[in-house]
Amino acid sequence: MGEFVVRGGRRLNGAVRINGAKNASLPIMAASLLTTRPVIIRDIPLIRDVLVMIEVLRSLGAKVEHHDRTLVIDTSHVQQYRVPDALMQEMRASVFVMGPLLARLGRAEIVQPGGCAIGDRPIDLHLRGFEALGAKVSGNPSGTVVAADHLVGADIHLTFPSVGATENLIMAAALAHGETRIRNAAMEPEVVDLAQFLERMGVTVRGAGTPEIRVIGRGDLGGADHTVIPDRIETATFALAVAATGGTVQIDNCEPDHLPGLWGYLSEIGCDIVQDNDSVTLIAPDAYAPHSLTVHTGPYPGFATDIQAQFMALLLKVPGIHVVSERVFESRLGHAAEFRRLGAHIVADQRVAIVYGGEVMYAGRVRAQDLRAGAALVIAGLQPSGETFIANREVIERGYENLDGRLRGLGADIISV
Repeated sequence: MGEFVVRGGRRLNGAVRINGAKNASLPIMAASLLTTRPVIIRDIPLIRDVLVMIEVLRSLGAKVEHHDRTLVIDTSHVQQYRVPDALMQEMRASVFVMGPLLARLGRAEIVQPGGCAIGDRPIDLHLRGFEALGAKVSGNPSGTVVAADHLVGADIHLTFPSVGATENLIMAAALAHGETRIRNAAMEPEVVDLAQFLERMGVTVRGAGTPEIRVIGRGDLGGADHTVIPDRIETATFALAVAATGGTVQIDNCEPDHLPGLWGYLSEIGCDIVQDNDSVTLIAPDAYAPHSLTVHTGPYPGFATDIQAQFMALLLKVPGIHVVSERVFESRLGHAAEFRRLGAHIVADQRVAIVYGGEVMYAGRVRAQDLRAGAALVIAGLQPSGETFIANREVIERGYENLDGRLRGLGADIISV
C-alpha cells in the first residue's frame, strides 16, 4: 500500500478545476447497459472507481473506449448477467448494474458489493423495489439473484431516501411497462444527472431532485451524449483544505448550489466567499476567532455525509467546542481516532463526536480507513509543520484524481510514495 507524505504549514493559493462527479459517473456508466446503441459520457474523472466500473462493463460484454476524460460505451453485445465476484467486492458502486441488467436481460446475479467500511449498507431497499416492479429475489451459495420475465411500473415507497436505491430503481423502471412512481426518493444532484442522461436516451423522468420521481418506461432506448456534473464532494474537499490552511483559491468548474450549508458555515467562522455561476473563490484567514459549531449530516439538501470528515479536519483549527452528528451512516466517525494520533482532542462514539478545536496539532503517522476519511487526513496533515504519513493512499485515489499533484499546484508540500 502506498502513502501520501504531507509537510504541513503552508498556505494554499491559486486556482483548481473540479472534475466530473464520481457519484454521478458510476451510475451513468451502469445505465449504458439499458441500450444497444453507443453512448458517450464526457468529463469522467480519472480515478480508480471509474477504472473498476470500466472493467465491470467489459466483463459483461461491453466495449469501452477511454479517451482522456471521455468514454464511448457500446453494450450491444452484452449477454452476461453476473459480474465477477472480485470486481463486485472491490467497489460498492458495482451494485448499480443490477437494475439495468434486470431490465434488459431479465436477470442479475451479484455477491454483496464491497467499498468503504463506513457502516452497515444493505441493499434491501434495492431488492424490495425490484420486487415491486415484478422481479423475484432469491439467494444461492454464490450470492443474490433477481429475475423477471418482464417488469411493470409500480408505486414504490422507500423507507429511507437512499441514493443508490433511488438510482437503481430509476434505471430498472426505464425499460418497465407503464409508469413507476418512487416516493421518498433521494434528491441529490447526482440523481438528477442520471435522470437527465436517461431522458437523453428517450426515457421520461419527472420530478428528479424532489421526493417523488415518476418514470415512464420505454421498450427501446437510444444512445446519448452526456457531460457529467462537477463533483460537489471534490469541491468541498478543496474548499475545506484552503479553509484549514489559509490562503486564497479559486475553485473552477463547480456548482456552488450543490453544497447547501457548507458556505454558510465557512462564512460564519470568518472565510470570505465569492460565488460565480460555475466557480467559488475562497479567502481564508490564517487564524480563526472562537466559535462553537454544531453540524448534523443528513440526506440532501442536508449537510452531506461525504464531507463530514473533511469538515471535522477544519474544525480542528477553529477554537471552540464543536459537535458533529452523523445521521446517515452509523459507523462513520472512525477518523476521529486517526485525528487523535495527530494531537486532536476529540471524544466520539459511532454517531456523535465532540471536537475541541484550536489545540496544537502534530505531524504523525495515520491510516486512511475510507475514501473521505482519507481526504480528511490529508487536510489535517496540511496544518501542522513536520511530516505526516498517510497510509492506504489507494483508498483515497478511488475518488480523487491526482490529489497530491493538484494540491502541489496550490502550494502544498505533498508527495505520493
